[in-house]
Amino acid sequence: MDAMSDDIFGSARDFLLREGRLLERRLFATLFEGASADGVVDSLRGYQNPDGGFGHGLEPDKRCPASLPIDVETAFQTLVTAGSPAGGQMVSRACDWLATVAAPDGLVPLSLPVMEGYPRAGHWSDWTYAPGLNPTAGLAGLLHRMGVEHPWLTRATEGCWAELEKGFPKDAHAMSETMVFLEHVPDRDRAESAAERVGAWLPELSWYRADPADPGYGVTPLHLAPTPESHWRRLFPDDVIEGHLDRLTKDRQPDGGWAITWEPPGAAATLEYRGVETLRALQVLTAYGRCEG
Repeated sequence: MDAMSDDIFGSARDFLLREGRLLERRLFATLFEGASADGVVDSLRGYQNPDGGFGHGLEPDKRCPASLPIDVETAFQTLVTAGSPAGGQMVSRACDWLATVAAPDGLVPLSLPVMEGYPRAGHWSDWTYAPGLNPTAGLAGLLHRMGVEHPWLTRATEGCWAELEKGFPKDAHAMSETMVFLEHVPDRDRAESAAERVGAWLPELSWYRADPADPGYGVTPLHLAPTPESHWRRLFPDDVIEGHLDRLTKDRQPDGGWAITWEPPGAAATLEYRGVETLRALQVLTAYGRCEG
């Protein structure tokens, strides 16, 4: 390990230990220190409500304790990242809850009006109440990846296919959710047929940040292909990936963590999201050989 890679990993670890919330610290220990994924699952339990959904600011940009679909998706993403088994009753209870807030076609919204009674970032507003591919496609894709079977998932999968028959979404967030769905949905012939059009569609998306020199907020190729083995890595030339890796490395802050490019609702949420982003950056840079744990 060279001095630079040691500095990246070591300073990021120190940032997470100093500033990160328990969930990211437990996830770091699982990913890089050989700890059991049980610790991650135990941390997630504190965010699960009696109704089966997840809340309490699991996604830190809204501080609502009530269950919201975006927090359920964050829980599923965490379980997948930790390499945990499907989560058993934890996941099935969350699916039961999703069924209660789904539209007739199975699609769910990102959030619900209950969040309006709590601090939240400005972009969390009423546009998030409309059911759609964001987050339904991502939720369904993650559940298929975990091998889950549930009546809501069956309905949501058909709902996602019906939406995709109308065309791809026009913003990068919804498209990234769609790409999770296409990667893991069981109907592979149908998925691969749709996948052939993804690469040409990406440049048309709002919030897609193709240029690594752009310092603004957006979804980058490294969000869509976070490892060299990623399903969607084939869409991006080597020089594009290398440019974004250079940018990600450059964006590390003097305190060892990574900054964020939006305004959370408060100081605690800012640090929590910086922990989320620091752990993501560390995973990507490690996977692509830019640093070693």
